[in-house]
Amino acid sequence: MPDLGDLYQSLILDHSRSPRNYGEPPTVDRVADGRNPMCGDTVRVWLALDGDRVAEVRFVGKGCAISQASASLMTTMVKGKTRAEAEQLFGRFHDLVTGKPVDEESRSALGKLVALAGVARFPARVKCASLGWHAMHAALNEGPAEAATVSTE
Repeated sequence: MPDLGDLYQSLILDHSRSPRNYGEPPTVDRVADGRNPMCGDTVRVWLALDGDRVAEVRFVGKGCAISQASASLMTTMVKGKTRAEAEQLFGRFHDLVTGKPVDEESRSALGKLVALAGVARFPARVKCASLGWHAMHAALNEGPAEAATVSTE
């Protein structure tokens, strides 16, 4: 029987090889680019809003398996959430990957994202895992003008 680490590794590989919600959506309200100069990861996140709710979230990117899997998982978790819920999820995820204490309620809300908890042991990889999330956060907060750009540096 596979252990939990094997299941998490399998989930990360699955999302990096077959990312969900990949590609530009037909309707776009917000967009942000993310760059990780340390390892060359890039991501672009698009959001379509329905009032205060994220109706659609998609991305494209290049980079390591962790950055692409995390962006893919982010899209599956943020879609359908209100802006406040998406921001709360961003905060919980950031705490998880930076090694801050995460209570049971937060861990439960993170769902499959807990597969990336091990990143906290590798500080350079935290930037990979959080890149798509920072781009989503910027897209939510920068407004509908031209693409916002965020960097992990």
